[in-house]
Amino acid sequence: MLNVFSENDFEILIATKNRCNLDFLLPMFPFEHFSIFNLVIINQSSDKILISDFYTVKVINVAETGLSKSRNKAIENASKKICLIADDDVVFAENFQKIIIEAFQNIQDAAIITFNHKRIGDSQPQKKGNTSFKHDNKSIWNVSSIEIAFKLDEIKKNSITFDEDFGLGSYFETAEEFLFLKEALNQNLKVYFSPEIIVSHPQFSSGKSAGSAVLIYGRAALFYKLKGKLAPIWLSKYIFFLIRNKYIRLSEVRKKYNIGLSGIAKFKELTKNKL
Repeated sequence: MLNVFSENDFEILIATKNRCNLDFLLPMFPFEHFSIFNLVIINQSSDKILISDFYTVKVINVAETGLSKSRNKAIENASKKICLIADDDVVFAENFQKIIIEAFQNIQDAAIITFNHKRIGDSQPQKKGNTSFKHDNKSIWNVSSIEIAFKLDEIKKNSITFDEDFGLGSYFETAEEFLFLKEALNQNLKVYFSPEIIVSHPQFSSGKSAGSAVLIYGRAALFYKLKGKLAPIWLSKYIFFLIRNKYIRLSEVRKKYNIGLSGIAKFKELTKNKL
């Protein structure tokens, strides 16, 4: 039996911080008022309370911090069949909801579909090519969280969550979307890519700072999570990649490598404390 989805089966999960009104939603939906969509908003703040007067807009105020915690809280409070992950600084394409719903109807076995986005002001999308494909452990490295839509029941049934040690505002500020998708693949869920553009994002992105201490620290921790004792070797390969692509200078190698080792040590400490 084919799954048929309607607009009311669709929900957007938005992470935000320190909000006291819903005005930030207006530029996100330049073609319609935001209240025509089902929204779950996680407002992380210690002193600002966000309130919604719209029955379609559910708001949860929490004092905790961390993007992955926000994503998990949104999934926990979601209720519609298809959910889209979003940040509070994106601009949705006019037909994004239709694109996503049709994709899930056309790819019936998909638990997750990732889409395309472009930088605000750019004419070309971030991902080239116009064909769909099934994701694997290699292709998910290139996915942004704002491109991810999923069937809620598949995610909850298989206990797929964001790793709260990773992502902005956590110990390691990178790779949360990769780990989310990898867990889905490990659980044998079907994950696909669809080339349609559903959203635009500001030009600046923390992900572009490939040679930054924050990213090297986080990436090294990720290497240890994935490769265990082989992590220093993978860190060395990553440092070489950064030199070759001129993200760092040769004179910075020792300093950057030691930053990576610190990330590995921190991940080991966290893992030990959880035992």
